[in-house]
Amino acid sequence: MTGEPDGDAVTRPPRGAVAHLGHVELFTPQPELTVRFFVDTLGMTRTGARGDSVYLRTWDDYERQSLKVTASRRSGVGRLSLRTSSAQALHERVGAVRAAGLGGHWEDGEPGLGPTYVFPDPDGHEFGLYWESEWYRAEGELRPALKNQAQAYPGRGACVRRLDHVNYLAAEVEPNGRFVRDVLGGRTTEQIVLDDGSISAQWLTFTDTSYDVVYTHDWTGTRGRLHHVAFATDSREDILRAADVCLDAGVFIETGPHKHAIQQTFFLYVYEPGGNRIELCNAGARLVLAPDWRIISWTQAERARGQAWGLKTIESFHTHGTPPVS
Repeated sequence: MTGEPDGDAVTRPPRGAVAHLGHVELFTPQPELTVRFFVDTLGMTRTGARGDSVYLRTWDDYERQSLKVTASRRSGVGRLSLRTSSAQALHERVGAVRAAGLGGHWEDGEPGLGPTYVFPDPDGHEFGLYWESEWYRAEGELRPALKNQAQAYPGRGACVRRLDHVNYLAAEVEPNGRFVRDVLGGRTTEQIVLDDGSISAQWLTFTDTSYDVVYTHDWTGTRGRLHHVAFATDSREDILRAADVCLDAGVFIETGPHKHAIQQTFFLYVYEPGGNRIELCNAGARLVLAPDWRIISWTQAERARGQAWGLKTIESFHTHGTPPVS
């Protein structure tokens, strides 16, 4: 058997309807410290501000922003913005969202973006779909020597290259996986299946990377929380260097550097000052090129063995999420 675990493939939207992750919003009760973390420690560039929000970018994302940091009473995740592959794809996906009963509304969009359709996933996380986008134009010292690069290499902190993925906590994993597949046109690449047959985590992709969005079961039963946001570096060596950068900066390192068994991602997990978990991962991760990709399912016993090289998964990886719950 190949392909997805459930549903009628004929009714699924075409692959590529969603082109890629655009940018993600993080809420933080420590906005100044959070922005400083992303600029000084991760090496991102500030591109503007509006209201209580600051916009930042990695050096090789082509769009104006990769991250929106918004001051808030509590930590957590805001909107995940996805760029569609065309204006037609945008309106087709909006129709699919409405047909799925998820509701939503149009907004003028973020700075540099055109009309954006905003709606929740089944767990309550906020998504935005858009097509029109302003490409970033680097000026002055940020202008790269190579015209096929979005911005000059910053040479500061961890020098994260691009937004890689978002891992959501969800009260139920399966409805959200179906939403990404059947409504947005993604596909599942790997998953964890527990002894009782339930799915406790799914990794899904819109592109040829092995995953863009992850849903992990929230042990608290709470909806709409975040596990982590991940940014890709150029290489494994950059992640090792990032561990030293974080150590010197007094940033809390939760786990890593190490290698995941699932997806084989080389990783480092840290907490930014607002409390949100941030992953640094290698940009050279596996690609999924097979059009008839066979979903990899991991058993409960296999996951109990820990990570690829034997590191046991630490307890906080299962318990820490944002916003925190009692």
